This record gives sequence, structure tokens and C-alpha cells, in this order.
Amino acid sequence: MYDVRHRFWLKDNFISTKELEKNIKIIDKLKVRLTLFELLTLIYLISASKLKDTSYALVEAGLLFAKDSTRVWNRPKIQIVTHINKQHLEWVKPKSLKAICQQKVGYLSKKTTIYIGKQEPQTLRIIKNLLKKNPSKKIIYGSSWTIKRFGNKRIFSDNKNKIVLSSKNILSDGIWNNVGLAIKIALDLNIPRKTILRAMPKINFEGRLQYVRSGKLKKLLYPQEELLVDGCHSEASAKNLASYLKTLNKDIYGIWGMQSHKQPEFFIRHFKKIFKKIVVIKIPDEPNTCNTQELKKIANQQDIECYIASDIKSAIKKFSSKKEKVITCFGSLYLVGKILSLN
Repeated sequence: MYDVRHRFWLKDNFISTKELEKNIKIIDKLKVRLTLFELLTLIYLISASKLKDTSYALVEAGLLFAKDSTRVWNRPKIQIVTHINKQHLEWVKPKSLKAICQQKVGYLSKKTTIYIGKQEPQTLRIIKNLLKKNPSKKIIYGSSWTIKRFGNKRIFSDNKNKIVLSSKNILSDGIWNNVGLAIKIALDLNIPRKTILRAMPKINFEGRLQYVRSGKLKKLLYPQEELLVDGCHSEASAKNLASYLKTLNKDIYGIWGMQSHKQPEFFIRHFKKIFKKIVVIKIPDEPNTCNTQELKKIANQQDIECYIASDIKSAIKKFSSKKEKVITCFGSLYLVGKILSLN
């Protein structure tokens, strides 16, 4: 989110700045016009091709898959479909959930195993219909595996396993669903159960319901104040954050920044009666950031008391006092990236 090198994990380490720059020079010699994502894909492929003694390449596709730069394997071992929602509507025609599903699953390989994470019922019906003529094996949440809450723990179940899970770092239902999906795949790849359990305490999703425990921004606050960041920017991820915030027995204040095409008027309604007050800010160095006056107007329409701040530090200082509280920065991964880089 705040360091491009973090996009590339090469066996034991993130890509070095030197290797990153070297790969860019190689690509530049091709004199081919590329999108940023296409450039990043090529950087990865050049470096990954040099690795030895690796078992798997885990590659995340772009927001659409029909002409995606990662669609280069005819027979991938596995293709994974995480939760699909109406995010990225602005990129498809018609602007519908079906069109998004078509892009996400309609072009998957016919020579692979497809894992489908937990979906809303309507979304799952669309996915199943799109995959009817795809002969690949399908492993679907609900019929092949589940992950469910049991008190403060989660129970993963499939036809061979029942695993009790817990984590201090995973606070979102949506992220737990992704963890369950990853566990199912790992088990099917014959990764030992004890290895999975040993890895659980180490799992940390940066920028996703993450408490900032130390750093420059944390020092602006009193000890009894907490700083929480979450890059949620869709209605589905807003619901996950709102669900968690409702479990807190503390005053909650918000710092909200968002891109203008992310439908902020629908997004913010999930936080009605959760925040005591919010401050809206522009996302630094982001051309598509939503106008603060417009965000304030949208928040006020939901009866949320709202103010405007000029920057991140000013927004934090506006709420800081000796009173116990949680200050939550949310609405954009770009915003959260800026916050973590400042910290």
C-alpha cells in the first residue's frame, strides 16, 4: 500500500529496490505501452522466472480477468475466486453484478481446479450458472467446506477436518472467510494441519482492520486512545468494519477519505449511529479523491456529525483528548497506505 516492493514476495524476501529498477529497465527497452498493472506483472514474471526450488507461484489477478495480464497460464493448478460484490461497477457494461461475475469467473481455465469462497446467495447462483459449461473441478464454500464463528473462535470444517482457529490479528468476518478458503486449499495441497496452525499467529493483514500500536502518528495520541485503520472501500467491506465496530464498548470517531467513483453515499450509510463524529479529508496525492465538502454533505444526510480537516495529522489531532476512544481511519486503501507511510 505504501511501498511497491511489498507487491512482490520472492521466496524469502520482498523484491529489492535494485532488482525492481533492473526489471523496469529491461521492460522499458521493449518500447511497449503498458498499464501500471501490466508493468507490475512483467516485473514479477522476470524475477519469478529466476527463482529455484519453489513449489508454487501465488499470483493475484487484476480487477477484471478477460484481458488480464496475469491470464497467461493455460493449465494453472488452482484458480481461486474470493468474495465478489458490486465493487468495480464503473469498469463493466452493463453496470451489474452479473457483468462483474462474468469478468471474474467467465474466463477461468477449463483445465484447473476452481475454488469458490463464500458468496451472497444471488452471487453464487450467477457464478454457478457461468461455470456450467466449464469442465474444471469446482470446490465451493458451503458444500465442500465452511468456516463459522463459535464465541471468540472460528471452526473450519470440511469432509475430513474440523479445526478450531483463533487469532488476535484477524478481526473481520470477511478476512476470516478468506483465511478459511486458504486453509481449504492448503489442506487439499497436503500441507500438514500442524503447519497451518503454526502459521495462524503470524498472519497479519496490513491495512485491514489493523490497530496501529506504535509509530509517529500513535505518538500524537494519549495512551488510552487507539488508532485503527481499515482500507474498506466497498459496501461489503464497509459491513465488515461496521460489524466489528459494533462490538466495541468505547466511543468511536472516524477519519474518512474516499475515491469519488466508490459510491460514498451508499458506503457511509452502514456506519449510521456508529461514529460519534467523523472528519473528512482528501486522500493525499490521489487525483480521484472525493471532494471533502461533498463527503461532508453525504455524511450529514445520514445524520452523522461531520467536520473537514486539511490533512491526516490535523484530523487525528481534532479528536485526540484524554478520553478513552478508538479513532478509525477508513474508506480507501490509498488513504490507509498514506497513513502507514506517515507513521
